[in-house]
Amino acid sequence: MSPTNLAPAMISGRDAFGQALLDLASIVPEMVVLDADVSSSTKTLAFGQKYPARFFNVGVAEANMADIAGGLATCGLRPVVSTFALFLVGKAMDQIRNVTCYNNLPVVFAGGYSGLSDSYDGASHQSLADVAMMRALPNMTVVVPGDASQVRPALEQALRRDGPTYLRLGRNPGPVLFADTPPVAEGKIRKLRDGKDVTIAVCGFPTYMALAAAESLARQGVEVDLLEIATLKPLDHEALAASARKTGYVLTVEEHSVIGGLGGAVAESLGRRAPVRMDFVGVQDRFTESGDYLPLLAKYGISAEHIAERALGLIAAAR
Repeated sequence: MSPTNLAPAMISGRDAFGQALLDLASIVPEMVVLDADVSSSTKTLAFGQKYPARFFNVGVAEANMADIAGGLATCGLRPVVSTFALFLVGKAMDQIRNVTCYNNLPVVFAGGYSGLSDSYDGASHQSLADVAMMRALPNMTVVVPGDASQVRPALEQALRRDGPTYLRLGRNPGPVLFADTPPVAEGKIRKLRDGKDVTIAVCGFPTYMALAAAESLARQGVEVDLLEIATLKPLDHEALAASARKTGYVLTVEEHSVIGGLGGAVAESLGRRAPVRMDFVGVQDRFTESGDYLPLLAKYGISAEHIAERALGLIAAAR
C-alpha cells in the first residue's frame, strides 16, 4: 500500500500528540496525563487546561513521575507520561523497568523531542539511544510513528493495551503521508513500494525521505521494496523476512543511533530467519551538535540523497 500523495500539510508529532490527548479524553475516561514541567513544549498543556483533575505536573522529577504513573495504573487508570525522550529514558529508567515493566502495567511513555529534533539544544538534549533502551525492556511495546496521522491511532492502541508502551515523538513538522490510508495494525509493517532489488526499512521522521529516495532509485532502474515499520517491538518478522528473501539486500533508516534501534531490531530478526547483506542509515556511534534541524540530519547522513547512495553502495558492494 502506498500513500496517495505527499500531502502538503506539515504537522509535528508533538502537535498531533497534544490533539490526540484531547480527542481521546472522552473516549478513554480512565486516561490521565503526567508531565515534567514541559507541557507547553510537549503539547500536553491544552489537555491540562481542559481536564485539570486528570492532569499532573510533577515538576522536574521524571523518576517520581514514572513511579506515580505506576501507582495510578494499579488503581485502574491509564496514565500517559510525557516529557522529552532523553530525560524520560535517562532519568526514569529504573522506575520504568522495575515498577512499570516488571509488573506489566498499562502506562504509556510519550518521549517527545526525540532524535535530533531538539536540534538547537545540542547533545545534552538529543535522544539517540532511547529506542535501544526501551526495546530491551521486557513487556515494553515500542512505537515510532512515521507521520503525524499515525499518532492518534498509536496512542489509542496503547491506551487499550494491557502493558507498557513507548511512543516516540518528534518536535519538528513533517509531511503528512498517511492521512487517507487506514492505520496499520500494531506489530505489522506497511508496504509503501513493491520492488525486487533492495529493501529499505524505515521508521519515524525519515519516512518521507525514504519515499523520495525510492523514487530517485526507480529513475535509475533500481526497484525498492519499501517498508515502513512503526512498531519496532513486537516486530513483524514474517513480512520483514519475506522482503529480505526477495531482494537479498536490506538498508535500515532511522533518526537514532545505528546501535540498538531499528537497525539492530531488523538485524536480530533477519539473523535468525533470513540473513542478507545489510547497511544502516542513522547516527554513527558519536555525540552530535546544535544546529538547524534538517541540515543537522543531513550532516549525520539522514537525507533522501544519502539513503539512495547507501542503497546503491549496498548493492554494488556485493557485485
